[in-house]
Amino acid sequence: MLKMLTYLSEAFATVHPTRDVALSSARHLSKAERKKLFSQDIEPMRTAEGRWFEAIVYEMMLRISMNQDLLAGVVRKGADARSHGRVQMGQNGLFYSRNGDINIRGNGQDLAEVDLLLIDRDRRVAFAEIVTSPLDMKDFEEEILYKKRLLGYLFAQDIVPFILVSSVDISRISVVRRLLRSPENVLISTQSCEVIKKLTGPADIRNVPRKPVHHPKLIAATDLAIAQPFDYRMLHDHERERVINAIVQKHPVDRLVNPRAASQLVKKILFGGLYPSAVKTVCADYPIVVKGKAYDAASIEQDFSKAVLAADLPGYEPIIYLRSKKKKEYLKMVESKTGGFKFERYTPDKVGFFLWLESLRPTLGARITREILAACLKHPNSNRENQ
Repeated sequence: MLKMLTYLSEAFATVHPTRDVALSSARHLSKAERKKLFSQDIEPMRTAEGRWFEAIVYEMMLRISMNQDLLAGVVRKGADARSHGRVQMGQNGLFYSRNGDINIRGNGQDLAEVDLLLIDRDRRVAFAEIVTSPLDMKDFEEEILYKKRLLGYLFAQDIVPFILVSSVDISRISVVRRLLRSPENVLISTQSCEVIKKLTGPADIRNVPRKPVHHPKLIAATDLAIAQPFDYRMLHDHERERVINAIVQKHPVDRLVNPRAASQLVKKILFGGLYPSAVKTVCADYPIVVKGKAYDAASIEQDFSKAVLAADLPGYEPIIYLRSKKKKEYLKMVESKTGGFKFERYTPDKVGFFLWLESLRPTLGARITREILAACLKHPNSNRENQ
């Protein structure tokens, strides 16, 4: 596997994108993305550029793999992939999104997205992340380490090599330097998107057909054999019970390190829905603010049909999900610096996690809710303490 990484590093250093690669990569873009790729509006242009560069690396990987047995397979994506129906609860393993992204799901929830998945001649997997900007890399290392654990579990690999492909110089960024200390991780730098763009133009990519290609080394993500059973709901429920028992016994949550590798795959604990008494307790003890509007128990009952208490791992950051009565969406409420909860973003109905939230019924009363929040909140300045 490491020989394959060395070969790919050398190949990308000598082989640059051609006009043919630039054009064929456009087949993975939607019509809207093709228009935005050469737009003067910077933000949507950069987003489309990122999608396009991801496709360029994929197309180059297909070409490089043709005459090299070290790289036995490239997992289909984009226009070469086919989505298999709607997201459903109970889906575990590798699936495709609507636009052909490679997703790893647990009980229908997207746990991770992999930009590129490769197979070596010994049928072992490696994955790649493709970036076009040095920004927003705060949680990058944590994301990569989680994907390594997840793929390692699914395919029973102690080592999961990682390839970071970038169109900009990110070699001096501290998180990148830490990752590169491991011989199983490599950085591949390519020409900039500005240089590659000069190979084509808006008129050239407008009518490129979005159709799959026939390639001897293409493999569907859904055809990859998972090495061991993966029941994410079971793992989640086991971790939920363990954490609740620890909180009831007054054990600090920041010391709840579970040695079981499978349990470390759980990204979020859904403690459960809140009974009305628990909602009243939360509102009495902590400020709840949505876009500048403060909520009490009565206004929450008026605008929302359900409240779910959860926590992000590994830091046990508490979250409250509020189910809107007006739209099919949940409002994600995270801890604020004042010790209450503030609105962060929406969870739409098109994602698998929405279905999981919908399935939860009230199970948490006022007492256990108060104990969970007391254990998880990092900023203890509550309404109760200020009274």
